[in-house]
Amino acid sequence: MKLKSLFITALLLLTGAIAANAQFQQPKAIDLWPKGAPHKSTDLKDTARIWVYQPQRVKATRRAVLVCPGGGYSMLAIGHEGKDWAAYFNRLGITAIILKYRMPHGNRFIPSEDAEQAMRIIRQHADEWNIDKNDIGIMGSSAGGHLASTVATHAKEDVRPNFQILFYPVISMAPGVTNKYSHNFLLGENPGKELEDLYSNHLQVSSTTPPAWIALSQDDGLVPPKNSLDYAQSLMDHKVPVSLHLYLSGDHGWGIGEFFRYHSEMEMELTSWLQSLK
Repeated sequence: MKLKSLFITALLLLTGAIAANAQFQQPKAIDLWPKGAPHKSTDLKDTARIWVYQPQRVKATRRAVLVCPGGGYSMLAIGHEGKDWAAYFNRLGITAIILKYRMPHGNRFIPSEDAEQAMRIIRQHADEWNIDKNDIGIMGSSAGGHLASTVATHAKEDVRPNFQILFYPVISMAPGVTNKYSHNFLLGENPGKELEDLYSNHLQVSSTTPPAWIALSQDDGLVPPKNSLDYAQSLMDHKVPVSLHLYLSGDHGWGIGEFFRYHSEMEMELTSWLQSLK
């Protein structure tokens, strides 16, 4: 009887593992610039691409999210702020597209050029990938949050996202408010106030900026909470819907990691907001 019970248990575990794996398809990998990007990187080995994670077709909502990992515009936290989000979105029937954007090395055009091209490719393949081209969001964490908010506030209508999700984002490029590493790698050490204002995205919000969901920790020691608070205030001033979630602790860089004390609460609140979107 013990042997039979062990066999049944093993079979159930195997069946469960197969069912879990069946929820997610192998991602498509697509180079963004097969013929070369408009702005060349000084790092010739640094290429831009996306990975497309599609949910099971029976669960698909035809919504998609372009995910921009953080990393101070000097590297990418491609795991817990990137690919690890795919399973969460797929469970909700949402296609997750993970962006590997090129590092700017002081050329401010490169990251947003990659993100906008990714949005363009998603909309071009919307029918093929079972996506509604008018229901595509952008998500970013830390410096990736700056990139996501840059696209949300600067991009032309054809590549502007329909909603934005920001985790502890860099928003401002003003000294004393910004994250100096993100600032210096994107703009250089002394870009001047005009350029800093241009990439301080709370100053670039308009009535056409898409709705936002923002999450951060009160004790963030790397990106001051003022970045998120100023962005949320600017969105409200322009009557753009915003949902702001300020957690008591967690510091910076928690992403989808379960070590984050408010992980379950964060997931529930984000899920509720996504389901509330029209």
